[in-house]
Amino acid sequence: MRNREMYAEPYRIKMIEPIKIRDRETREKLIVDAGYNVFNLKAEDVYIDLLTDSGTTAMSANQWAGMMLGDESYAGCRNFFNLQDALKDIMGYQYVVPTHQGRAAENILMSMFVGEGQRVIGNMHFDTTEGHIRMRKAFPVNLVIDEGLDTASDHPFKGNINLEALEEELKNSTPAELPLVIITVTCNSNGGQPVAMDNIRAASSLAKKYKRPLFIDAARYAENCYFIKQRDPHYSNHSVKDIAREMFSYADGCTMSSKKDALVNIGGFLAFRDNEEWYERAVQIQICYEGFRTYGGLAGRDLEALARGLHEGTEEDYLEDRIGQVHYLGRLLTAEGIPIVLPVGGHGVFIDALQFLPHIPQSKLPGQTLAVELYRAGGIRAIELGTCAFGYIDQATGQEVYPQQELVRLAIPRRVYSDRHMRYVADTLIEIGRHKEAIKGMKIIYQTELMRHFTARFALL
Repeated sequence: MRNREMYAEPYRIKMIEPIKIRDRETREKLIVDAGYNVFNLKAEDVYIDLLTDSGTTAMSANQWAGMMLGDESYAGCRNFFNLQDALKDIMGYQYVVPTHQGRAAENILMSMFVGEGQRVIGNMHFDTTEGHIRMRKAFPVNLVIDEGLDTASDHPFKGNINLEALEEELKNSTPAELPLVIITVTCNSNGGQPVAMDNIRAASSLAKKYKRPLFIDAARYAENCYFIKQRDPHYSNHSVKDIAREMFSYADGCTMSSKKDALVNIGGFLAFRDNEEWYERAVQIQICYEGFRTYGGLAGRDLEALARGLHEGTEEDYLEDRIGQVHYLGRLLTAEGIPIVLPVGGHGVFIDALQFLPHIPQSKLPGQTLAVELYRAGGIRAIELGTCAFGYIDQATGQEVYPQQELVRLAIPRRVYSDRHMRYVADTLIEIGRHKEAIKGMKIIYQTELMRHFTARFALL
């Protein structure tokens, strides 16, 4: 990757959205009213919004132009076939089931394959994937390599699945007990870490050996392919699109939240390489929950923006700039000794809250505490990916089960903020660090059984 100081953004800005920062006193009141949950804040009360990179992209002139060509026919709209052609070109997949967003695609996939008491293997499932598995009274199992849980490890592919553990799981279970394997690229939960091509290839071989389908969670597939090009010398002369085509060839299908690497504000899909029977089963569920097979919960204009965004998301000048900005923020923070997940991933910088706030035990929610402090100190909205997001109450013992990592994610929207915004974020964190010993922990005062971090309410200790 080139030095960021040696080039400029590969685009010009044609439209702006004004933002303003509320004063500290106002922010203090707003976060109290929100129950100390940043999801409950109004967007207009946030200065720099790093809650998610999902659906927050600034679309291109080409995508906006495509939206004017939206065919809003109920069945057979031209934009569906443009999307179908994009998937064949980039992924090599024949069958696509559009959905309004990625979690709807997950719902269809889980409805097809997962039942009560089963285990679903992944490198590291994200929150909605875990939620869909748990809703079916099944068990999500994460088999990311050991280096993937070590925030300081410099392993280039920390999203890799542990192949020995995967084979052990597959060998010692039946398809009725363990119905499918999911590889998430990049691996969001441990810092946007990429998965190596040889790891995907080997996982695919094991899945075939034990006759289980393998699916890719492809939300950030283009970023993963760019990392493969940068970090694996065997692929240094390959295009991102060629790398993507090979990567998807090892899977039976994929789910995608298109609100990430397809550069749109809404949309998703479930796709299959060549299994028409699975496709028809998926369509029956899609029709019940999403819509007809050629629109699936999306307007024709959104399908067109998605089809065009899939192509734009593989452009290497764009990927270099997008990932370069994320790494720029990472360098600003590491230069000041702020503990983050290394190497920096593709879509955000992940702060290790246990190291940043070592005086706050995990039971006192250091990740959520830091997310709240970021808003109080600078009007910045980030998300906790620790105890609130991935911990849960064991129904048998009534005890809290803590995740192995306690992170705060600064997810950077695509083509939205400048490097000056990143500098402000870094300066805010540096200032928080100067008085962090005075920061106290938090406790949960309201929570739901599944995906509690979206709606929970908290109190300061």
